[in-house]
Parts: sequence; C-alpha cells; structure tokens
Amino acid sequence: MQDYYRIAAALSYIKNNMQQQPTLEEVAKAVYVSPFHFQRMFTDWAGVSPKKFLHYLSVEYAKEVLKRKDASVYDAAYETGLSGTGRLHDLFVNIEDMTPGEYKNGGKHLTIHYSFGECAFGNYLVASTTVGISNLLLFNQSSDDAVQELQLLWPNATLIEMETSYHQSIKDFFGNTSKDAAQIKLHLKGTPFQLKVWEALLKIPEGNLSSYTNVAEAVNHPTAQRAVGSAIGANPVGFIIPCHRVIKSVGDIGEYRWGAERKMAIIGWEAGRAESKVESQESKV
Repeated sequence: MQDYYRIAAALSYIKNNMQQQPTLEEVAKAVYVSPFHFQRMFTDWAGVSPKKFLHYLSVEYAKEVLKRKDASVYDAAYETGLSGTGRLHDLFVNIEDMTPGEYKNGGKHLTIHYSFGECAFGNYLVASTTVGISNLLLFNQSSDDAVQELQLLWPNATLIEMETSYHQSIKDFFGNTSKDAAQIKLHLKGTPFQLKVWEALLKIPEGNLSSYTNVAEAVNHPTAQRAVGSAIGANPVGFIIPCHRVIKSVGDIGEYRWGAERKMAIIGWEAGRAESKVESQESKV
C-alpha cells in the first residue's frame, strides 16, 4: 500500500511537467528509483504500464471521454456494459440523510466511532454512527489532522476510536475491490441538494468521467454548476461516492478534496481496471 506515496510523488512530477512529456527514466529519477523498479512497482499497483496509465490522464483522453458522455449521468450509467455478468458498475448505496435537527446541531447527542486503515490510495479514516458510514476521509501522513477534520465536520458529536462492523465493510471492500459496495450503508449529513448531487455521482460508472455541467443537468439544475461543484467538494465519503469521476468540461482533471495527485491516481487506476475487464470479457467470447 505504501507504494502509493511514491506513485503520488511521480504523478505530481508528471502533472508539473506534463507539457514536456517526461520519459520513464526522468520520472523514475524524480522519485529516486531505477526505471526498471519504477516500471515494475507502478504496473503492480495500477495493473497497467506507466505509459498507458498516463494515456488515461491526458487532457485529450478526458475530452474524448466527455464527448462520448453527451447524455445524462443516469443515461450513461445504463449505456455502459460491465464485467462478465452484464450488471452495471454504478454503486447502489443506501443513503439515509440526517434529520434537520441532527444536521443543524452538528451531531449533538450523537456518538461517532472512527478507525484507521490503508487502501491502494494511501491512508484513510472511516467513521460511523449506529446507522452507517458517515465519513471516509483520505489523508497522507498525520492521523491527528484527519481526526481534527472529522471533529470540525461533527463539532458537537462524541468521537470514540473503535472499529465497528461498518468499518469492517470498508476494509473488506478495499481488500477486494471487485466486491460490490451495495451493502455499504451510509449515514450522510447534508442538505437535500447535496444529497441529490451525491446520489448522481453514484450513477457514474467506474472508468467513466463526467462534467460538472452533466451532473447539474442530472439533478435538474442545469445552470447550477457552481453549486454542484460545492456539493461535490463537500462529499464526506471518499471513493465510495465517486466525486473523483467529475472533471472540468475542457478535459482538465481539476482539483480534489484529498489532493489532485490522488484524483489522478484514482482516475487512471479505475480506467485501467475497466479496460482490463473489457479485454478479459472479449477474450472469453
């Protein structure tokens, strides 16, 4: 899992030097490993070569993906075929929003349990109530900062470090990413508009990208791109609610609550997985 941090450093170097199109040797040198070791480490992590991975991240590729997704997010979900079973990639996650009182008082009288884990994209903090997962926060090195972020999100809640069965469901999901997330129950704090946006994000299939305009149209607010962007940025459950699949309509990857490099890593990793599934299916035909 810790390979991710070296890969993130490589992606940061690539992002800052994209116009020069750095070679494998140049990127490997920037992260202090040999080209051979970097190629092997990267392929083990991503499932595809660095060169192919970068193809998925290029502006032109992103533009082409967005051109193919001129329908709504919901339509796109149903146009995309899946793995061998033909079911959809979109994640159907049970969402139970907070009551108005809970939302207003910042979790007063609410106990939230949290624990830490590792996934392919670094460290994470997962938090839950008695109803379901309330937060999945990705972070780099300082777990204290992650706890402080959780406390800011729930200023009046009681936080207790303890793993629950909900936390185990996240650990199981990251341990086997072919595992369906349909059984991961969420307990989200958000406005009705935010909840609509987060539900729309769940309809974007793995390996696909959408634009802020497309998501705005999906929630029937076609001129509210800025409000949609704010709702996406407030997503409390990283990766499971795939806010990383939304990029600018010009094809720019854009920023990400948990770091632009992490967003690049997730997009390229998912694109590689999606293509591998298609190739595997075609080989069986």
